Amino acid sequence: MKSMCFFMIIIVFALTSQACSPLTTGTPSNILFSDDFSTTDMKWDQVNEAARVTNYYNNGYQIVVNDTNSDAWANPGNQSFTDVHIEVDATKNDGPDDNDFGVICRYTSVDEFYYAVISSDGYYGIMKMSSDGGLPIGNESLLESDAIKLGTASNHIRFECVGSTLTLYINGTRVDQQTDSSYTSGNVGLLAGTFDTAGTDILFDNFIVYKP
Repeated sequence: MKSMCFFMIIIVFALTSQACSPLTTGTPSNILFSDDFSTTDMKWDQVNEAARVTNYYNNGYQIVVNDTNSDAWANPGNQSFTDVHIEVDATKNDGPDDNDFGVICRYTSVDEFYYAVISSDGYYGIMKMSSDGGLPIGNESLLESDAIKLGTASNHIRFECVGSTLTLYINGTRVDQQTDSSYTSGNVGLLAGTFDTAGTDILFDNFIVYKP
């Protein structure tokens, strides 16, 4: 069982520019939004600072966190959805296995969104961000699962936010389902963070938002 830290949030950038239309050409009609990060058209944050990086990198999207007990996240420009099924591939580039990284749904402000995370040492959780910080829903801490590929192996994360039901799949295996009705709609996004050791470096690719 991994104890959750009370995260100090280190990055939120308001986006004022309009995003381009979702990549729907030649894709199924239930895709609401997708990005393979081969271009910057979807207008995700591009920030390079000593404490954190959120930027396009090697045809993916990279989040680096160089502070301890901190999270950094990013959202595409001007998107909003209600019920979604989000998938992404995530790989640890560098840093400690004692990390966290994953997917955001229903993001409306720094204090209002849900997110699902895994860690490179095999833990997972469905989380809620509020004015009290980021805390697990339904559990006191992150839990362990052998569905997670450890270390630098890539993991496929699927996070469903449908009505009040939040469901997390890892590499095709359902590992958690919780309920919460506080947030009903908002943007999507990506997140990564640290615990006691700085240097989390995660590369995301193949980000797709489906209509459930």
